[in-house]
Amino acid sequence: MLFTLKKYIGGMMLPLPLLLLLIALGLALVWFSRFQKSGKTLITLGWLTLLLLSLQPVADGLLRPIENTYPTWQGNQKVAYVVVLGGGYTWDPNWAPSSNLINNSLPRLNEGVRLWLANPGSKMIFTGAAARTNPVSTAEAGARVAESLGVPRSAIITLDSPKDTEEEAAAVKQAIGDVPFLLVTSASHLPRAMIFFEKQGLHPLPAPANQMAIDAPLNPWERAIPSPMWLMHSDRVGYETLGRIWQWVKGSSGEPGNE
Repeated sequence: MLFTLKKYIGGMMLPLPLLLLLIALGLALVWFSRFQKSGKTLITLGWLTLLLLSLQPVADGLLRPIENTYPTWQGNQKVAYVVVLGGGYTWDPNWAPSSNLINNSLPRLNEGVRLWLANPGSKMIFTGAAARTNPVSTAEAGARVAESLGVPRSAIITLDSPKDTEEEAAAVKQAIGDVPFLLVTSASHLPRAMIFFEKQGLHPLPAPANQMAIDAPLNPWERAIPSPMWLMHSDRVGYETLGRIWQWVKGSSGEPGNE
């Protein structure tokens, strides 16, 4: 119940639903109260903020510092395990296998396979519980896609009980102990994930995937026209900011290795 409540409340505090609520409140004041000026102010504030967060320079300007915390893994240290954290997924056996990994999950898996190939003899670990309406777990969905890309099942471990990153860290510790491993997750999620894993006394090597904040040149209209893609980048900033606040509330200082 607490997990579900956390997801609902957290979801409503992300940029799009929060701004829509703000605009709705403004409309209610304009239509059904005498506070016309306050209503117009809320509508204007919500619209302007939504516009700004849908522009590439603003969205990526907010996301880039989070994603740049750790560079893409190019190290030479060999590891026995490559841990790929779960993300969005579904499972439809009629689809191409990779189509079942939604949003951040497929780039994580692709980077995990690259690192597995760079570490002959290693094992891939996929984490994540099943969604309430899906008999296939997040971890199992990742494992099946990896198999379709040539990773043998004998090289795959699934941890399909964890529901969030904190539980994933505990499950990985129970599975492999404190040996070093590559921790693969979205670049925006990795700083928060490292805190959870290091608090477990583990030794993760950060391996970011799914970088989204663009540094390369873009066409002028791509930078100037609002887009749901850029709003999604702002959404990641909101999601990870809320996650760090929740870590702080639960007692973490927000820095790996500190209480």
